[in-house]
Amino acid sequence: MAARKSQHPARERDQLPAAAGNHKVQPWTAVTNQALDVAWRTVKGPVMLGISFLAAALCHFRSLYLYLGHRLKWWSGYLQRKFKKNLSVEAEVDLLGYCAREWKGETSRAKLMRKAYEELFWRHRVKCIRQVKGDNYDALRSVLFQILSQGLSLPSWMKEKDIIKLPEKLLFSQGCNWIQQYSFGPEKYTGPNVFGKLRKCVELLKSQWTEFSGIKDQHKRGNMCNCLFSDESLEHKLYEALKFIMLYQVIEVYEQVKSEKAIPSLYRLLFSRETSSDPLSFMMNHLNFIGDTCGLQQIDMLILGHSLEVRIKVFRLSKFNTRDFQVYYPEERHREWPEICLLTENDRHYHIPVFQV
Repeated sequence: MAARKSQHPARERDQLPAAAGNHKVQPWTAVTNQALDVAWRTVKGPVMLGISFLAAALCHFRSLYLYLGHRLKWWSGYLQRKFKKNLSVEAEVDLLGYCAREWKGETSRAKLMRKAYEELFWRHRVKCIRQVKGDNYDALRSVLFQILSQGLSLPSWMKEKDIIKLPEKLLFSQGCNWIQQYSFGPEKYTGPNVFGKLRKCVELLKSQWTEFSGIKDQHKRGNMCNCLFSDESLEHKLYEALKFIMLYQVIEVYEQVKSEKAIPSLYRLLFSRETSSDPLSFMMNHLNFIGDTCGLQQIDMLILGHSLEVRIKVFRLSKFNTRDFQVYYPEERHREWPEICLLTENDRHYHIPVFQV
């Protein structure tokens, strides 16, 4: 017993400082925890209020972000639609993609149109389409756009004559004072100043045509076309000039009829109709309504092609699988005349096909 007691005191002496240290740490831990608890209870209210405010602010900014994104998307679409609306000849789009969007469903007409577009794509190598604004000038617009964008030269007869003076020539040399009844499409302007207005229109046509034909850079011509065919006022003047050119050609051919000279067959067809037996009736019953209440008829397309010395090829999609699916204005081939191409789904509105290169 004595021996055992002599061993334990040393061990107990080693353990006593540790035990004493433990008794000293515990009070400081409790004090620290108590201080933190008091501090948290003091700041808990403001912290929770701040977190709630931050969450509300984030929610508000998220809602504001979504609202501004929605408005920005709306305005972007609006501006795109407005800009697109001002372009009377739109940019190229994939032909079959356009067909798929425009002709859905299983109606007989939709199936016919899809087959016609597939025919254009696979057999005639048409890869894209340029949509043309569907008003009563669209045939004239489609033809003139291609003439200018391709940089075609002026017709030979326009190079030989000063076409700017044609209105006055018809008035003073040929006594065509009835041209005062000429109507400028939807403007429906008539009166003594008709000849002055026609002169300005023809002058604009000649200057634009001459400028475009002198540009060899196709990309530059394309950019200029985009500018020109987004200005409605200039466009209408150009189309009225084309109408007047058609009228001038009809007058010239009619003079040949009176002199018993041979004339192209298309004019014989024109003058055989009661509503266009002479230039005046042609103007009053047909030409004056173009651009206003109607577009070009097939006989008008013939006169337009002959007047501008271009051969207009038209794919008539509604006539698919018939001999009239592909027609020409005029039908006769002239080796020196360039060829331009249109397509129509209903013989009223025209678009521009773009061929694979």
